[in-house]
Amino acid sequence: MGAKLKSVWVCSECGHESIKWTGQCSNCGRWNTLEETLKQPSKKSNTGSKYSNGEHCEPTLLADIQSSEDERYKTGLKELDRVLGGGIVKGSVVLLGGDPGIGKSTILLQVCNNVDKGKKILYVSGEESRHQLKLRATRLNVKNENLYILAETDVEIVTQEMGQGKPDLVIIDSIQTMNNSEIPSSVGSISQVKECTNALLRSAKTLDIPIIIVGHVNKDGAIAGPKVLEHIVDVVLYFEGDKQMSYRILRGIKNRYGSTNEIGVFRMTGAGLEEVENPSVMLLSDRPKNTSGTCVSCIMEGTRPIFAEVQGLAATSNFGNPRRMSTGFDYNRLSLILAVLEKRCGYFFSNLDTYVNVIGGLKLDEPASDLAVALSLISSLKNQVISEDILAFGEIGLAGEVRGVSFAQERISEASRLGFKRCILPFQNLRSLQNKSSNNIDLIGVKNVREAFAALC
Repeated sequence: MGAKLKSVWVCSECGHESIKWTGQCSNCGRWNTLEETLKQPSKKSNTGSKYSNGEHCEPTLLADIQSSEDERYKTGLKELDRVLGGGIVKGSVVLLGGDPGIGKSTILLQVCNNVDKGKKILYVSGEESRHQLKLRATRLNVKNENLYILAETDVEIVTQEMGQGKPDLVIIDSIQTMNNSEIPSSVGSISQVKECTNALLRSAKTLDIPIIIVGHVNKDGAIAGPKVLEHIVDVVLYFEGDKQMSYRILRGIKNRYGSTNEIGVFRMTGAGLEEVENPSVMLLSDRPKNTSGTCVSCIMEGTRPIFAEVQGLAATSNFGNPRRMSTGFDYNRLSLILAVLEKRCGYFFSNLDTYVNVIGGLKLDEPASDLAVALSLISSLKNQVISEDILAFGEIGLAGEVRGVSFAQERISEASRLGFKRCILPFQNLRSLQNKSSNNIDLIGVKNVREAFAALC
């Protein structure tokens, strides 16, 4: 007689289990996230996990563990290697998420083609047949002779193939299609996603094989499944961008082997994704001339300075409550800047509709972009054009002061390389720079927003 199944309620955000339904999860505090699933009593065994091929791991002295420079695989895509921290680490598990059609499967097939030709790659597809993958690979001109396709959704078969074939890299597309026959719940459920990921993780660590897992996202943009899924894996990457635009941004959310501040920029073409090595030139290429309400700012993405065009528009409101809208910039931060401009600087926006837009699909979440947003709005209000060779960065405080930011020298050096002639920056940063006349760019230090706008004249 088989083991009796019991019904439990599992939180879709944190994976917490409860014996009965409650409106709020007692672990993470989220509302209406408990979903019913059937759970089979666990079977204890002393023979070890079947996913680890029965091998027993002995404790090892740290000094006795050998490490070498070939612990990472180069993907052949510099932008992807940058986000990963230098390449794919052996035995690591990478989770790649993004909206449908954003380019997740495309970039993985390109990795299969560009990685070292001597590496054996196993591509596990649970969504497409082998013939469909062949058509996609032909369109992308993938010609790796060591690329093996496995159209399978049973995680046990996948782990067995990993143990027998010993591939150098495994790609799972996607984790929501994988299932474990011992779990009675349906494919894509919280229990299935969690257990399948754990099974793949054990195989990756035991066999020292890196695995890249594709994860679907929900309507909020987060990876579907329990939040604990992101804690299980070693690296979490997100593909961002508007599907209506050709540019894509690859961002690291979690990385045990590198920085999470780096980004990679790609452009979608008919032949696949192309790397954009200088995104600043791309983002500023179509900037309008002799038009008020535009200003260029510089943000730091890890060690890379990126320039973005910020557009502001202030127009007469036809309603009692003026509209506030921002794209690529935090709405609450925009409200704060408008309050400072009105209270501290005397620029009145209370009866005007106000819009802020960041060109290229970038999201400016660094405080250094505050000054450019404020100047673009004042420029639109006064209908005064900001010269295209002017750059501005700095954080705005509640007293209307412009506060210093980090990496000022790196921003200025990149601005000089791109041909900017003047840079408006916090006075604190100007005082701390060692060589104020370097880089053939005129540095203007300001203490408040009024001084910054006056420097534009």
